[in-house]
Amino acid sequence: GAVAERTYGPQTAVVDALRALRRARVERRPVVLMLPLDVQAATCPDGGEHLSEPPALRASRPSSEAVCEAADALLRAERPLIIAGRGARDAGAREPLEILADMLGGLLATSAVANGLFSGNPWALGISGGFASPTSAEIIGQADVVLGAGVALNMWTTRHGRLLDPQATVIQIDHDPDAIGAHHRTDLAVVGDVAESARALVAEIGRREHHGSGWRSPRLAEQVTAGTWQSTPFEDASTDTRIDPRALSLQLDGLLPLERTLAIDSGHFMGYPAMYLRVPDARGFVFTQAFQAVGLGLASAIGAAVARPDRLTVAALGDGGALIGLSEFETAARLGLRMLIVIYNDSAYGAEVHHFGPHGHPLDLVRFPDVDFAALGRAVGLRGATVRRVEDLAVVSDWLNSGGVPGLVLDAKVVPTVVAEWLEEAFRGH
Repeated sequence: GAVAERTYGPQTAVVDALRALRRARVERRPVVLMLPLDVQAATCPDGGEHLSEPPALRASRPSSEAVCEAADALLRAERPLIIAGRGARDAGAREPLEILADMLGGLLATSAVANGLFSGNPWALGISGGFASPTSAEIIGQADVVLGAGVALNMWTTRHGRLLDPQATVIQIDHDPDAIGAHHRTDLAVVGDVAESARALVAEIGRREHHGSGWRSPRLAEQVTAGTWQSTPFEDASTDTRIDPRALSLQLDGLLPLERTLAIDSGHFMGYPAMYLRVPDARGFVFTQAFQAVGLGLASAIGAAVARPDRLTVAALGDGGALIGLSEFETAARLGLRMLIVIYNDSAYGAEVHHFGPHGHPLDLVRFPDVDFAALGRAVGLRGATVRRVEDLAVVSDWLNSGGVPGLVLDAKVVPTVVAEWLEEAFRGH
């Protein structure tokens, strides 16, 4: 899905780089900028700082007919739900979507990549899909009108379509007409920028002077508050030598400052930080699943830490992904980043173990000897600690109190037999 751009020479280097950046922003896709060695060795002439900004692209507005049809459906709803995705996040649509939900008496949820968009809103259910808590999943399934705002409504967000009520009316907002109905049945389409479309719906519903409680009630508010992963009980499987990954994640959520950036690698473990570690906003969540490959989490976390040095960066990795990205330990140390690197270490590619093991397949290729990541971190200038019990997490508080630099590698020896709740849904159909 990536496209290539080239730096043609020192005279055009700045223009070429700006062209690549603009294309990445406009097309919302990876752009690879080619830098020939001879161009890298050349001197760039002065004058690049005088380049003018390219003209801003105006957000596309929806048609009045589509807005009226969507408003009609939303006003008929008894249990309206808004699920927002990457498009809503990138459009800065939080405020108009929250106003719309307030007018309708509706609830809010996000896709995984937009996690944190509605942080702090008492009517937000968190992530819709495989990472949804049991309570949130139950409530999402009761919605009779679902407004998908800049979200694909793919198998991850809808649990292969089974999460939403099959009788629910589904409205989808997207700036790309090809995205409408690409993954899930859609009854009504609104083609346009998510923020502009949400504002248009607010204006239309306000014009009709609709003010109702909708789905909201004191009892439902209690359910939403009590139904988070942080409040959902589980049977702790920790031993003297291995910590339950749920207990690890829950304790870290309480220990770490909420003003954080959470970057998650791919693998069986990834549900635990996504479910138990809260984030302050949508920019505080970096989800590296687009390529369906392990090993991208630490590099992504380093980029996030450089971009937001005011926040503590938490890199959540599996041991397999950490081994793939091991060279980036040195990068984190060299840059002096305030970063906590948490490694959910089960000495295996856990997803493959839980996928193939029950079917009797040999697992020798997906298991490997235990690795001392704390020692590897210390070898390149980071701090390192091994965690086997909740009590061992006291080192995190000490590290934070000392300033959080250099970064800390937390080698968490997790119980390998605990299977993540989301995994069964992910394997469905494979």
